[in-house]
Amino acid sequence: MDKGTVHGGVPATPEVTAASSLADAAAGLGTEIVRFTRLIAAWKQRAKHEPGAADRVLLARLVLGGERRATDLAADAFLDLSTVSRQVRSLVERGLVARHPDPEDRRGSLLSATESGRAAFEMYRKQRDSELASLLRTWSPQDRADLIRLLARLNNDLVEQQQATQCPGKVPGSAAEQGDIRV
Repeated sequence: MDKGTVHGGVPATPEVTAASSLADAAAGLGTEIVRFTRLIAAWKQRAKHEPGAADRVLLARLVLGGERRATDLAADAFLDLSTVSRQVRSLVERGLVARHPDPEDRRGSLLSATESGRAAFEMYRKQRDSELASLLRTWSPQDRADLIRLLARLNNDLVEQQQATQCPGKVPGSAAEQGDIRV
């Protein structure tokens, strides 16, 4: 493999250093984000066929974000309401999610994770964390800390930019207020 390629003949991103221009840094980041997005999509495709794949996103939203209506859950998870309704029905039948009347509007109902649902979510999270730990095993502790710090900063900046674009003139609130739920 030559210096200009990485695994599978994929062109390598040109080296960006502290002395690189902002444009070079943006181009390098853009290339790596596209590559990362493709790799995550492939990972998600593989995970889609694993047991519990349909449960993970909805349970995460309920465990981390608290109780909510199915319509809000669908919006938070970027899923169609009919898909969420079908998945919620299965989660309720298996005792992972509870449905109870909305005190503010008795016609609607709120969904919340049960203790079994919380345990399933923790199992999924541990499984994910184990895969990532295996991936990061050869990284130095400083590199791991830097990755987490910088990725969090990038995510926060992306959320702020998205909020500014969606609601010009509004000052963004906390990540939790902006619907940012960390899974």
